[in-house]
Amino acid sequence: CENERKKERKKERKKERKKERKTVVCFYHYDLSRHAAEALLLSNGVDGNFLLRNSNKGPDCFALSVRAKDSVKHFHVRRQFGKYSFGFNEFPSLQDFCSHLANQPLLGSETGNLIVLRFPYPRQVEEPSIYETVCVHTAMQTGRHENDLVPNAPALGTKEGYLVKQGAIIKNWKQRWFTLNRYEFKYFKDKMFVEPIRTLDLTECSAVQFDYSQERVNCFCLVFPERTFYLCAKSGAEADEWIKILRWKLSQIKKGR
Repeated sequence: CENERKKERKKERKKERKKERKTVVCFYHYDLSRHAAEALLLSNGVDGNFLLRNSNKGPDCFALSVRAKDSVKHFHVRRQFGKYSFGFNEFPSLQDFCSHLANQPLLGSETGNLIVLRFPYPRQVEEPSIYETVCVHTAMQTGRHENDLVPNAPALGTKEGYLVKQGAIIKNWKQRWFTLNRYEFKYFKDKMFVEPIRTLDLTECSAVQFDYSQERVNCFCLVFPERTFYLCAKSGAEADEWIKILRWKLSQIKKGR
């Protein structure tokens, strides 16, 4: 009986916390996945849009997803002992956490990149109640069944930032702005340029690994059939982030996603 009462109290507390988040935070999107958050912010958001969502790390774990130019960055928010922890700060309530974001909107990760939180992306957006009318369904038969339908959605997993790249012919090093979206790894002359110098197709990449052959630190390389690209990050943590996300992309390609 005591165990049942504890379970009931736990459920009630969970309902109360969920109600608090719904009431206080207009940009809390509940169980929106990381993939859906990236798709939403990239397709309909602008630089500086942000939202709060549940994280897959646990029941009291959340993620602050932020649109940063052409990528989406995710930051941990954790609820422990009745307080919300974010970075090195703790907040007694969700309302205090939101006030902090409004008053101090500048975020910096260990990679050194700075992001400004500008516009919360609301959970409820006004939308028209207009639907298309089905006229034909369907004159053509494929012979397929439900089990024959293969889900298909390319992994987004976005990232962007400055890296130093070694030239192909003259082996000098130049800083370039890199963006990663779906399976395209692009680099630009600088952050403000619209057209990339080159777009690398990761479906043709065979490996991503740390590199110690160059006279530089924090280097890694991407191996393609016609060339190996050598890149250097500002720090070991940033190089590790790039390698992890690029390797994850390659693993998704191998799975056929």
